[in-house]
Amino acid sequence: MDIYKHSVSLDIEKCKGCTNCLKRCPTEAIRIRDGHAVIDPERCIDCGECIRVCPYKAKKASYDRLDVLNEYKYKVALPAPSLYGQFDNLDDVDIVLQGLLDMGFDEVYEVAKAAELVSSYTRKYLKNPDIPKPVISSACPAIVRIIHLRFPFLCKNIMPILPPVEIAGMEARRRALEHHPELKPEDICICFISPCPAKVSYVKNERENWKSNIDAVVSIRDVYFELIERMTRCESPTISTEAGMIGIGWASTGGESSAIFNDRYLAADGIENVINVLEQIENSDMPDLEFIELNACNGGCVGGAMTIANPYIAKARLQSLKRYLQVSPNFVMADEEIPQECFSEDEIKPNSAVTLLSDNRLEAMRMMAQIQELQDMLPKLDCGFCGAPSCNAFAEDVVKGEAKLEECIPLMRNLNRSAQQDGGNDEAGSIGGKT
Repeated sequence: MDIYKHSVSLDIEKCKGCTNCLKRCPTEAIRIRDGHAVIDPERCIDCGECIRVCPYKAKKASYDRLDVLNEYKYKVALPAPSLYGQFDNLDDVDIVLQGLLDMGFDEVYEVAKAAELVSSYTRKYLKNPDIPKPVISSACPAIVRIIHLRFPFLCKNIMPILPPVEIAGMEARRRALEHHPELKPEDICICFISPCPAKVSYVKNERENWKSNIDAVVSIRDVYFELIERMTRCESPTISTEAGMIGIGWASTGGESSAIFNDRYLAADGIENVINVLEQIENSDMPDLEFIELNACNGGCVGGAMTIANPYIAKARLQSLKRYLQVSPNFVMADEEIPQECFSEDEIKPNSAVTLLSDNRLEAMRMMAQIQELQDMLPKLDCGFCGAPSCNAFAEDVVKGEAKLEECIPLMRNLNRSAQQDGGNDEAGSIGGKT
């Protein structure tokens, strides 16, 4: 079984064992053990929510440093559309693109350009009457992974078209080799400037018969400080943007959906809102929709944990910037088919490792019964004192042998109070023995 490479990690020395991350993790991947947080790699989706809420900066995103570019002869930058929203008073995308060239990149290929192609492919894909609907966007890796882990019956609804960043990487490499035949593939670095750790994980995790076209992923936060000085000196940029309003609109929630030119869509952001939407879809409690756009980060990609600006300020900046652009210079003609290479060959399957209590069916049923018995006993306060995010999660941890019943302080307090009132009983011991 392949080990999933995560881009969210923990600095134990900085962790104080508070419960901020514990309570906010959407997949209950975090526990407090021995005075510090522990992240379950099977459950983590790299959404970066724990990075945002940790007051001690103990959670961090892992990505490539800018000096990795020195290892290559030819460097191509893939700026995410959300990069443009980081700068105040920006009225020309070309200034950012020229700044990237001045930083040392040899070429720039905008992810916004690829986003416009994906919008065009999506419009064609939705016309297929045989596909499961609503179709769920595959652009946000955190969303794809949470469906993979928590909503297995919705895996078939995920759109099988590659996300814009991957198509941008593919086209950038092709263009570089075409324009510079003297280069070998290993001489070229396709470098994505990412707003979030989930996209780092997407790139870094090779799968069977699949490897990303992207060689390095750097943070918008790191690039911002390198760019800002060069942009202030840029008076007449020599590069022209190849993207329009639609591509740059992908940076914020609703941008992808509005580009399909279909009113039967829903766009939601923020991981808690996303989970509510997915639960409604799974329960068939959803209006007749064709397309669902879901973003784990508040505001969309502009709210990623590796950005600088407040997501809503960045969104407002992008609204102003888009007014000067054409609608979409990148599209496919009505008689053109979606290129086969733009479809994902990686079939998204449910991850049973998270939900299975045991490979033995009878043992799993026994454990489920024990979990239910414990749940009925627990105070249902979800206080986090035990180191688990909820009483239900704690009951599962106890049955799996990862926690002890005595760690539930409210329960122990109630049992001790009852024992003092009626002369003592061994209820706690009998329950602990059963598990």
